[in-house]
Amino acid sequence: MDIDEAIGDSSTPEVPATKISRQQILTLISMASINFSSMICYSILGPFFPNEAKKKGVSQAMIGLIFGIYALCTLVGSLILGKYIVQIGAKFMIVAGLFISSGSTVLFGFLDQVSDGTVFIVLCFITRCVNAIGFSAAVTSSFAVSAKVFPENIATVLGFMEIFTGLGLILGPPLGGWLYQSFGYEIPFVFTGCLLFATVPLNLWILPSFDAVPSQNFFLRLCTRIKILLICFVVFTLSSGIGFLDATLSIFAIEKLNLSAGSVGLLMIGLSLPYGVASPIFGVISDKYPSIRKWMMVVGGMATAVSFCFLGPLPVFHIRSQLWLTVLMLIVVGFSLCMTCIPTFAEMIACAYENGFEEGLSTLGLVSGLFSAVWSAGMFFGPTIGGYITQALNFEWSAGVQGALAFLAAFLQVIYFTKEDIQKKSQKANRTDVSSSQGETSPLLPKTDHLTVDVR
Repeated sequence: MDIDEAIGDSSTPEVPATKISRQQILTLISMASINFSSMICYSILGPFFPNEAKKKGVSQAMIGLIFGIYALCTLVGSLILGKYIVQIGAKFMIVAGLFISSGSTVLFGFLDQVSDGTVFIVLCFITRCVNAIGFSAAVTSSFAVSAKVFPENIATVLGFMEIFTGLGLILGPPLGGWLYQSFGYEIPFVFTGCLLFATVPLNLWILPSFDAVPSQNFFLRLCTRIKILLICFVVFTLSSGIGFLDATLSIFAIEKLNLSAGSVGLLMIGLSLPYGVASPIFGVISDKYPSIRKWMMVVGGMATAVSFCFLGPLPVFHIRSQLWLTVLMLIVVGFSLCMTCIPTFAEMIACAYENGFEEGLSTLGLVSGLFSAVWSAGMFFGPTIGGYITQALNFEWSAGVQGALAFLAAFLQVIYFTKEDIQKKSQKANRTDVSSSQGETSPLLPKTDHLTVDVR
């Protein structure tokens, strides 16, 4: 060890953990309200909208596209808004996004009044697109703000936030199914839209403002790193699986398992509850042991692949579709998706900093925008392609495709991380050899040939 390194190490003692500040508490409350209300609004469609759309003469593939267009617009919005988060303002982006999303959610509840066919489909697309822009603004900014306020505990905070994401996903389907069965099509959207609107004044009041300097970095530079691209593919497979289930699980459960709309809402809890419960646990583990984040993503991806293959299950297994097996596989999917998802955002930020991106809100906005965009790409792919495969073949084969994607992502990670570990060990061995060879060749006494003695 060099003397300078030893001095540097001794001059920087460990800083004791500080208490959580008022700004951090308010930020947590704000982010929790955004995640909870947004996810309720998003998830209420699953139990009844696909069946309602079929009554309006909409095909399974088009239903998948209606679900998918939301994610496609979120993708575009996340990339643009993530780049200009500093110029627009993080707080304004959150508040404006919530306002737009709540209004379009209420409007979506009145689409049953329009005529069947093309008019219904077009208005569904327009309303979902506007809703997606508002959602992308709120979520992209909330991710960046969370990382800004909690720079040392990103995964822990993300895990805590995912509790409220899980609660929203848990309550949304059964609440939507119950409101639909009790009061009709309009009330679920009006109720949840008003709930989301209530977060607008709340966030105006409690959310602090953030000042930052715009960055000269851009998404293309961020995407030149292989590790970033690999993590993006992992995020893509996760959201694709969730989006696929949103668009297809309800019809499969109604037709194959003979469940009602209300029961389908309860069935979806099997996915959301494990996800919400496991999120804070995996968040703490991810922050406390950052070196195992990559293997959390690998193990979670493998488990996701297996559970999707048995969700139908795949016809090659010659196993009949049964309710207990579907519920069990949904629980495994919930845990495995959580294990894979929680470390991804923290790993992307760490990779960006390691490759020269300056620490600050601007970089966090880029990473958050890329994360949200890739997540949205998966949410577009899952319902759209999954809906098409389900219509052309069946749910069982479509779920198997989702499992294959998760396996591919996990397999590519194993290759990359194994190669990375080998390179690190090789570099460490080379440094050890160089330092030992320098020690062997250095003289015991300093050379004195260059010294001159002045004798008078």
